[in-house]
Formats: sequence, structure tokens, C-alpha cells
Amino acid sequence: MKHDELLQFLRRYRLAVQASVTPDGAPQAAVVGFAVSDELEIVFDTVESTRKYRNLRADPRIALVVGWDNAITAQIEGVADFPTGSELERIRACYFTAYPDGRDRLAWPGITHVRVRPAWVRYSDFTQDPPHIEEFTIE
Repeated sequence: MKHDELLQFLRRYRLAVQASVTPDGAPQAAVVGFAVSDELEIVFDTVESTRKYRNLRADPRIALVVGWDNAITAQIEGVADFPTGSELERIRACYFTAYPDGRDRLAWPGITHVRVRPAWVRYSDFTQDPPHIEEFTIE
């Protein structure tokens, strides 16, 4: 799968399930609204009081699943960070393209934006027989 094909697939969706690990090693998952940059960075907002925020601050490894309907999915593993300065402004612009109402949430106490840089992807299309499955790394 080429970069542009993955980008096109991800941009068809607005929701992802993200999974992180609590400080004591327990799994934690949540549905997030996301956007994706031209560089395949996945961006979502959250507030500092959430479990996902605390988990990702302690251990930035993250997994996401996109596109569970229609039997086609992308499973993504990567590393999350919390950009500041001009990088924060850049990823917010990406997020606000998908979620214009995200600007209103900037007034929320503790709002922040998370950037995920994918390192591994498994794309699965079960609408075909046999299924089309590709695994690849992103550097």
C-alpha cells in the first residue's frame, strides 16, 4: 500500500479506537475523533484529566484501529506526543480542517492535542476472497 492510498483510506473516517497502557500495565481504550496530516500524522484532542492523556504522558506507545465498518480496517501502532509552539499550531490546523468545532474546545480547561506518528500498519480488506492483508512499517 502506498502512502497516498493509506492517507485516502484514513481520511474517509472520523473516528478511531485508541488504546494505551495505564501506569500499572492495564489496557485502556477510547473512541477519539481524529484527523490525519499529509505526513500521516494522526491528530486528536483530549483533556488533561482523561486516562488516555495520563497514560500517553507516562508511556507514549499507542495503538489505533480505523474503519471497523465495511470489513476494511487499518490497525496502527506508533508513538504519541504533545507538540508545542509552531508544531502545535500546525497539527491544530490539520485537526480543525476535519473538526471546525474543535476551535470552540480550545476554551475548555486542560484541552490539548495529541500527535501520533505511525510506525507499523496492518491494512485488512475482508471484502475480498481471499482477504487482502498488508503489514508495513513507516519510517
